[in-house]
Amino acid sequence: MAAELTAHQLIAQHRPTLDQALEAIRTRAYWSPHPEHPKAYGENGSLGMAEGKAAFDALLGTRLDLGQPGTDDWVGGEVSPYGVDLGVTYPHADIDALLPAMRAGQRAWRDAGAEIRAMVCLEILKRISDRTHEFAHAVMHTSGQAFMMAFQAGGPHAQDRGLEAVAYAYVEQVRTPDTADWSKPQGKRDPLVLTKQFTPVPRGIALMIGCNTFPTWNGYPGLFASLATGNAVLVKPHPRAVLPLALTVQVAREVLAEAGFDPNLVALAAERPGEGIAKTLATRPEIRIIDYTGSTSFGDWLETNARQAQVYTEKAGVNTVIVESTGDYKGMLSNLAFSLSLYSGQMCTTPQNLLIPRDGVSTDEGHKSYDEVVADLAKSVGGLLGDDARANALLGAIVNPDVKARLEAAAGLGEVALPSRQIDNPEFPGAVVRSPVIVKLDGARKYWDHPDGGTDADDEAAYMSECFGPVSFAVAVDSAADAVALLRRTIRDKGAMTVGAYTIDEAVERDIQEACLEECAQLSLNLTGGVYVNQTAAFSDFHGSGGNGAANAALCDGAFVANRFRVVEVRREA
Repeated sequence: MAAELTAHQLIAQHRPTLDQALEAIRTRAYWSPHPEHPKAYGENGSLGMAEGKAAFDALLGTRLDLGQPGTDDWVGGEVSPYGVDLGVTYPHADIDALLPAMRAGQRAWRDAGAEIRAMVCLEILKRISDRTHEFAHAVMHTSGQAFMMAFQAGGPHAQDRGLEAVAYAYVEQVRTPDTADWSKPQGKRDPLVLTKQFTPVPRGIALMIGCNTFPTWNGYPGLFASLATGNAVLVKPHPRAVLPLALTVQVAREVLAEAGFDPNLVALAAERPGEGIAKTLATRPEIRIIDYTGSTSFGDWLETNARQAQVYTEKAGVNTVIVESTGDYKGMLSNLAFSLSLYSGQMCTTPQNLLIPRDGVSTDEGHKSYDEVVADLAKSVGGLLGDDARANALLGAIVNPDVKARLEAAAGLGEVALPSRQIDNPEFPGAVVRSPVIVKLDGARKYWDHPDGGTDADDEAAYMSECFGPVSFAVAVDSAADAVALLRRTIRDKGAMTVGAYTIDEAVERDIQEACLEECAQLSLNLTGGVYVNQTAAFSDFHGSGGNGAANAALCDGAFVANRFRVVEVRREA
């Protein structure tokens, strides 16, 4: 196909954006080229609210033909957590045919150089951004996120993370010059003179294994980091969240073709129900990079068995908040209530364990006992979610039956401080919507005696296990020192994507900070306003650290991109 997008056009349009991204990751200041407000779309080629919804509706019940080689079947079966049968079918690939086709285009893509690859990636992101409203509905109806969260997290925030990965990839590739003249003096003899050529060489085909809850936000960093460093990318979506990533692949293939590259550099690997192709793909010799977000068990399997590949995993952890003291009691409660409620706690960054001294907490409203703090937090969550319309807008829907089962089982683990309630969604009667549960546990007591004389529950086993979903444990501890010790042990044994703390005691703050530095966990201190522990901003915040068991990589830093390529040198005598 003749190129429709020239290098000059791409550089003229997108180089200023790349330069701004490079400056943002250098300064860590706030910046985003992607508007967060839905009303910002609808002009200059982008889809507005009505057009985006119509585009999504037009997809339902259709076949999404990507024009990939090796298609041997059509598969689908996604049902929205809101009860809508999407009815979209996708190409099922004969991997033995698709992988060779993906490799065929890598030479030209490699030779294009870091700048052109970055420009092509930015054009892909621009076209995705223009369809943000359409993508938002696709994310909403595969993840269960409420619309506004799906719009922001699945749209501009995901696009920011993709652009951030491109910027880091560019920096690492241009760190070494393309060519160098080398001269070594030899005294009275002529110097030794060489010309040296340095080429970033991709590892091979990258496999991006998508997740159910944040298919674009978690998927775009790895996808664009691999593509920008010269690798072909095979996208294997979660079987319940195919549509957002299939649309992404569709856009990427269109842009690559228009820019004169092989569209098979990006392809989709959808699967039949129960097929479980991730393990098969992950151990193929052609797969040299793997990005994965999901359960610890499968992440550990990948790290152990995909030995031929560079594996980047974001798995799971037990996120902890220490509540030792606060100068803004109401602000603390409000901030925590929102953090526990957002998207029904179905975020890898949502706090699970709240460590509270059993003797109570010093606040600007006087001393508060452990029981008072827990009761007031429960009241704050209840107030936040008291109106069903607001509750639906914050909670979204429970993404799958496993989360619902964990939520229901949590009430049997200890004294329930805040019971979960069922919330009806008039727009989507099939949605499963539940408010969070807060359970009181004792950090110094191994067993809890049920009032009905039933089987004892192991408190420690409960709070030291990840309970993904709208479940939080208010854990009574003997002191701030005990809280810090338990925090250290939790990060070391279980990992943590986030840590939060509330304290006005400088010594306690130092101890908490030192624990997080030594155990390599990201810390948020005394958040009482509109920034929450379970949110991170691209270009400024690091998502995960790569230094504890919750994830072996951070989104996004140099380490996330630098090993996706190697530099090959060619030397010649001048």
